[in-house]
Amino acid sequence: MAKATFAAGCFWGVEARFQQLPGVTATAVGYEGGTLDNPTYHDVCTDRTGHAEAVEIDYDPAQITYEQLLDAFFSLHDPTQLNRQGPDWGTQYRSAIFYHSPEQEAAAHTVIERLRHEKRFPKPIVTQVVPAQTFWRAEEYHQKYLEKRGALSCHV
Repeated sequence: MAKATFAAGCFWGVEARFQQLPGVTATAVGYEGGTLDNPTYHDVCTDRTGHAEAVEIDYDPAQITYEQLLDAFFSLHDPTQLNRQGPDWGTQYRSAIFYHSPEQEAAAHTVIERLRHEKRFPKPIVTQVVPAQTFWRAEEYHQKYLEKRGALSCHV
C-alpha cells in the first residue's frame, strides 16, 4: 500500500471522486499544510491556520499508479484558480499536492509540465507541490460526507 494526499477545493467531493477509483483502498478527509496542531473545521474556515482541506488516500500501486491519481486530481478541479474552487474561496480551498516521497514530487512536476505543454488549461496552473506534513483527520461527520447523504457532488 502507498499513500497520496491532495487538496482540490471542498474535500467532500474530492473524497467521493477518489473513492470511485479502482485501486484506492481507503480515503480520509482532513487538514494539511498549516501551522495549528489538531485544527477543527471551524479553525480552518477562519482562513488563518494555513491548512488546506485535503484528502489522504491509501492505494495499491499494483492496481493504480501515482500518475493515474495525479491525472484524476487534475481532472476533478480547476488547478488555475488560486485559493478557490467554484463558490468556495479561501486558502483552505487551494490546489495542492502534498508529496510523500521524492518520486511523488518528481511525478507531480512532470505531470504539471506535461499539462502546461499540452495547453490543457487556458490559464497557468497554480497547484502547489509541497512536502506532506501532519495530516489532521477532520471531524467524523465530514468523513464520507456525500456518501452518507446519498449525494454525488457538493454543488448544484
